Amino acid sequence: MKKEIIPIASDHPAFELKKELILFISKLGFEPLDLGTYSKTRVDYPTYCLSVADKVSKGEYERGIVICKTGVGASIVANKFPNIRAGLVRTVEVAKLTRQHNDTNILALGSGFTSEEKAKKITKTWLFTEYEGGLVYNKLNILKILP
Repeated sequence: MKKEIIPIASDHPAFELKKELILFISKLGFEPLDLGTYSKTRVDYPTYCLSVADKVSKGEYERGIVICKTGVGASIVANKFPNIRAGLVRTVEVAKLTRQHNDTNILALGSGFTSEEKAKKITKTWLFTEYEGGLVYNKLNILKILP
């Protein structure tokens, strides 16, 4: 069985957390795709988070992970794309709920507010939680409720 590829990107404050999550998701059986940044040199978070959202939006990958210092900017940028449902997650419970109820396809994390240990627990929960169904999104990302 082919490993699911998970594109992941961050800004410079989140570089170390991204490196750790790449190793972690690889150990969980996924294939991480590092889309940058590749150092602690100052960058603007949209530069890298855009690439993850674009690829998931176009259907190249099912889901991805974006990280910036607060996670807010990364989630806002990702949600600008069609077919993206990015969720800023700071707890394991919310990670589970965003997958089950909202079918999120982008996990946004804040490196300044989420420890490495907690980020790993959140990521594992998010990766292994299935969508419960019941909601359908069209190409404009507009929610439709099924009968």
